[in-house]
Amino acid sequence: MSQVQPQGQTKKLRQPIVVVLGHVDHGKTSLLDKIRSTAIAAREAGGITQHIGASIVPSAVIEKISEPLKKIVPIKLAIPGLLFIDTPGHELFSNLRKRGGSIADFAILVIDVTKGLQDQTFEAIDLLKSRKVPFLIAANKIDRLPGWESNPDQPFVVSYQNQSRRAKEELERVIYGIIVTKFSELGFQTELYTKIKDFTKTVAIVPVSAKTGEGIPDLLAVLAGLTQQYLKNRLIFAEGPAKGSVLEVKEAEGLGTVIDTIIYDGIIRVGDIIVLNGKNGPIITNVRSLLMPAPLSDLRAKGTRFVNVSEVYAAAGVRIAAPDLENALAGSSIYVANSVEEANELSKTLQSEVKELIFKADKDGIIIKADTLGTLEALIEAFKRMNIPIRVADIGNISKSDVLEASLTAKKNRSLGVIIAFNVKILPEAEAELANSNVKVIQNNIIYHLIEEYENWSENLKREELQKELDSLIRPGKFKILPGYVFRRSDPAIVGVEVNGGIIKPGYPLINEKGKELGRIMAIKDKDKSLEFAKVGQAVAISIEGKILIGRHANEGDEIYTDVPLEHAMKLVSQFKNVISNDELLTLKEIAEIKKNSGFKEYNLLLSKIKDILDKKINS
Repeated sequence: MSQVQPQGQTKKLRQPIVVVLGHVDHGKTSLLDKIRSTAIAAREAGGITQHIGASIVPSAVIEKISEPLKKIVPIKLAIPGLLFIDTPGHELFSNLRKRGGSIADFAILVIDVTKGLQDQTFEAIDLLKSRKVPFLIAANKIDRLPGWESNPDQPFVVSYQNQSRRAKEELERVIYGIIVTKFSELGFQTELYTKIKDFTKTVAIVPVSAKTGEGIPDLLAVLAGLTQQYLKNRLIFAEGPAKGSVLEVKEAEGLGTVIDTIIYDGIIRVGDIIVLNGKNGPIITNVRSLLMPAPLSDLRAKGTRFVNVSEVYAAAGVRIAAPDLENALAGSSIYVANSVEEANELSKTLQSEVKELIFKADKDGIIIKADTLGTLEALIEAFKRMNIPIRVADIGNISKSDVLEASLTAKKNRSLGVIIAFNVKILPEAEAELANSNVKVIQNNIIYHLIEEYENWSENLKREELQKELDSLIRPGKFKILPGYVFRRSDPAIVGVEVNGGIIKPGYPLINEKGKELGRIMAIKDKDKSLEFAKVGQAVAISIEGKILIGRHANEGDEIYTDVPLEHAMKLVSQFKNVISNDELLTLKEIAEIKKNSGFKEYNLLLSKIKDILDKKINS
C-alpha cells in the first residue's frame, strides 16, 4: 500500500507512472489485466500492490518475468517498480495533469494489429504530443495474425522464433506496412524494439498479446529499462509535501465526498493541510483519512474493502477523505501545505492555473462545457489547434446563460453558435431556452467524436449557407421555344421549351439574343407537375409574365436567355466557379457577349474571367 521510505537515502527513485491509451476495443484494459495477472502469478518475487486507480508491479517481479530476456535486454533495476494507471481512457489521462504537462512519466499506446491506427489512436497521439509524454507502442493481438501459433506467456522474441514463415510475414506486413509507415507520416520514427540502436530517437514497437501473455515480459523489460535510463532525473523522489492530481470526485458510503488522487511527488499524511481547486475557488482543508484497498482485493469489484493508512509516499494512488470536498474539481492539482500561510499562497497558484482554463471572453466563439479540468484542457487545446475561437470554457452542466451566450454568437456567425458538451447534462431551463434558439449542442463522451461531430456539422452548415447564397443568384440558362408548342401568346405567355444550356427557374428575368428584356419566368411545369427548376436537356412548359407577345417579341424556334446581373455573374465565377458546370460557364459566356454587344462594356472583365476558368479546366 503506502511506500516505505528508507532512512538516510537522499536520492531515492520513485516508480515511473505509466498510463495506457489507445482506440476503443484495441485491448487497453485487457493488457493491464494481463500485466496484473502475470505479476500476481510471480507473487513469490514480490507480488503486486493495488492502489486507488493504480497498480504497482515491483522491480523484483519485473526482473523475474523478464528473466528469459537477459541476453537481449540486460537490466538491473534501480527503480522500485512501475505504477500502472488502472483506469485507461483519454478522459482520465487528461486528468493526470499538472501545470505545463502531465504527471504521467510514460505511456503505452495500444494498437490492434488487425485494425491498425484508428480515430482514438490519433487522438491519443495528439494528447501525448501536447503533454510531451514519451511512449512506446504495444502492437496487440498478435495471436490473431493468420498462421500465428500461440506460446502463452513467452517473450515475443522466443515466440517469434517458433512461428511459421507466413506468420512472420504477416507480422512484418503490419509492423512496417502499417504502423511504421503511418507514424512516419505523423513525424515519428518507429521500429521493432529488437532492432533499435538509439531509443532516444526511435519509438519502440513491442508486439504483444493481452490474451495469451506473449510479449508481456518484453513490454515490462523495455518499459522499465527506458524509464530508468532516460527519465532518472524526473523520478528522483522528493521527501517533502506531496504533489498530485485529482482523478475522480465521488461519494463513498460513510465518508461523504472523497477524491481519488495520484500522488507523483512527496509524502501525504493524515492531518495534513491540502489545497485543491473547487467549482467556487480553491479549497483548503485537512486530511481526515487516507484509504487504500485491502490486500488482494479487486478495485473494480462492488464492496471492495478499504483500509486506513497513516501516510503515503509517491508514486501512488490514494483515496482521500476530508471536509468540504463537495465542490472539488476532477483534474485539479492537489498540494500538501506546511502551514495555513503556505496554503493561501498555493491557492493563488491554483487560481491562476484555473484561469487559463475556465474563462469568458468578449468575442464570438464556441462554448465548451466539460465535467473535469483535464477534459476541458484537452478540448481547449484541440479547438485552438483548429483555430476555432472560444467564447466560454467552463466546468459543469449546460445552463440557460450558456445558451444565451451561444445565441448571441449564432446571430453573427452560425458556425460558432454552438455548445460543445463533454459528459455534462443540459439543465431544464437551458432546454427551454434551446427550444427557442438556433443554438446547436454537440454532446459526446469521447473527445475525438466531439471534434469530429463539430467539424461535420460546421462543414454541412457551410455547404447549406453556400447553397442558400447560390440559390439566391440568377444563374445562366437558355432555352428554345419549340415550334408548334405555343399554348398562349401573352398575359402570360405559355410555351413549350427545350432547355439547351444551364438552368432556368421561376422568377428568372429573360432576354433575347439581342439583349432585349422579355419579362420573367412565372412557373415551370412538366405535364401537371410544377418544377422548382429545369436543367439542360429537359423539355418543359413555362409561363412568362411581362410585356411579351409571342409572334412579335419572340418567335417559335427563338433562343431565349436568362438575364444574369453582372453582380451575380461575378459571384458565380469567383465564389462558385467550382460549383457551376462547364455548360453553365459556356452559357454565361454567351450572355456576357450579348450584354457587351448591347453596350455594357463592364461585361469585358467577366468574359476575361470566364476565359481563364475555361482555359484552366481544359489544361487540367
